Amino acid sequence: DFPTLKEWVAIESDSVQPVPRFRQELFRMMAVAADTLQRLGAHVTSVDMGSQQLPDGQSLPIPPVILAELGNDPTKGTVCFYGHLDVQPADQGNGWLTDPYVLTEVDGKLYGRGATDNKGPVLAWINAVSAFRALEQDLPVNIKFIIEGMEEAGSVALEELVEKEKNRFFSGVDYIVISDNLWISQRKPAITYGTRGNSYFMVEVKCRDQDFHSGTFGGILHEPMADLVALLGSLVDSSGHILVPGIYDEVAPLTEEEINTYKAIHLDLEEYRNSSRVEKFLFDTKEEILMHLWRYPSLSIHGIEGAFDEPGAKTVIPGQVIGKFSIRLVPHMNVSVVEKQVTRHLEDVFSKRNSSNKMVVSMTLGLHPWIANINDTQYLAAKRAIRTVFGTEPDMIRDGSTIPIAKMFQEIVHKSVVLIPLGAVDDGEHSQNEKINRWNYIEGTKLFAAFFLEMAQLH
Repeated sequence: DFPTLKEWVAIESDSVQPVPRFRQELFRMMAVAADTLQRLGAHVTSVDMGSQQLPDGQSLPIPPVILAELGNDPTKGTVCFYGHLDVQPADQGNGWLTDPYVLTEVDGKLYGRGATDNKGPVLAWINAVSAFRALEQDLPVNIKFIIEGMEEAGSVALEELVEKEKNRFFSGVDYIVISDNLWISQRKPAITYGTRGNSYFMVEVKCRDQDFHSGTFGGILHEPMADLVALLGSLVDSSGHILVPGIYDEVAPLTEEEINTYKAIHLDLEEYRNSSRVEKFLFDTKEEILMHLWRYPSLSIHGIEGAFDEPGAKTVIPGQVIGKFSIRLVPHMNVSVVEKQVTRHLEDVFSKRNSSNKMVVSMTLGLHPWIANINDTQYLAAKRAIRTVFGTEPDMIRDGSTIPIAKMFQEIVHKSVVLIPLGAVDDGEHSQNEKINRWNYIEGTKLFAAFFLEMAQLH
C-alpha cells in the first residue's frame, strides 16, 4: 500500500498563490510525505517553519520541512536527497488539455502538475529506497531526506534551517543529491554540475510623479522614457555581447577538457530550433550555443514599468519609468562586483545625457552561480549507475537558469552536491501540460537504486 504519483499529483500543493486553501493542501502534502517515510522505517522530524508575512499585511503558515533519516551505519557513506513537493499554479482553463491535478497517461506520458517538478523524482527516490526494503536487503548507504514545500516561492526560511542543522542533521552527510531539473535530450540521460546565478536590476528615471501631455510639454522636457531607452540600449549589443565595462573580467577561462565535454553532448540543433520556434539563434554551432547558455553571462531586458502599454494611441509622456533587466552570472563572477560595474556604467551613460531627471539603480536579487567538481566520488558513481541502467555515457551538462539550493548546500554544508535529473527536455516544468514519461519515471527509480550501490562501492 505505497503512495502513487497519481495520489501525490492530486494534492493541489501550490505554494505560489498565497491563499489559505492552497496552504492547507501544502500541509496535507507534507503530512502524506512524512507518513510515507515513516512507513519506510525512517526516523522523521517535521520542522515547524513559522509563518510568512505577505506584502498586504496578512500572514500565512509555512509548511513544515521534513528531515528524515534511514540507517546510521558509520561504515557506510551517507547520501542526503533534497526535493520539494510544492508546485507552480495550474488551471485547466489555462491551456491544459487534461485536469492538471489528475495524473493522466497518454502515449506513455504522465501528465499532471508536479509530475516532473518535483513529485515524480521525490517518489522515484523513495521507491528506490523501498525496493531494498521489499527485497529485505540492507541499504548500501545511509539515506537522509530534506523535503520542503516552498521551493516555488523561493524556499522561504529554508536557509536559516540548513544553517541551524549544519552540525546536527547534516553533520554525518557525505553527499547531497538534488533531482529538480531536466536532461537536455529526450532520450539521453544527463548529470548536471553547474548552474548560472542571477542578478536582477531596476533602473528608475523620474521627472515627477504624474504623467505629462505631449502636446503641452513635448519639446521642452528631458523625457524619462527617452533617458531610460538610452540606458537600456547601452547594456547589450545585437550579438548578445554585454557592454558593461569589466563584466567579463572574472569569467572562468575555457579549458581544453571543457571544450571536449561540450563536443560530447548530444544536441540536434535543427530539432532544438524547431521546438523553440525560433528562426535563427545568435550562434551556429552546438558548442557555441551551449557555452552561451551555461558558461558565459547573458543580459536580458525584461520590461518597463510606468510606460503606456495598452492597445491604441495615447499621447502621454510618462513622468516616471522603471526599467527591469537581469544578468545571468557564471563562475567566477561576483554578485557585488557586478552590481558596482552595472551601476557605474549606467551612471556614466546617464551623465553624458545631461538630463535633469533623477536616476536610481538598484539590484533587487543577487544569486551566485554554482559549479561542482565532476571528478568527485558521487559524480563517478552517478556516471557508472547511468551506464548500468541506460547503457550509455551521460551528457555532462550545466543549467542556464539558477538553482539557488545547490549553491546554498555547497556553501553552508560544505559537501559535494550533484544534480541527477530524471525528466526529459520536453517535460514542460512550470508550463501547461507538464509531464514525466513513464519510461523516465521507472528507469529513474532504477537509476537511484543503482546509484546507491555504486556509492557504496566507491565510498
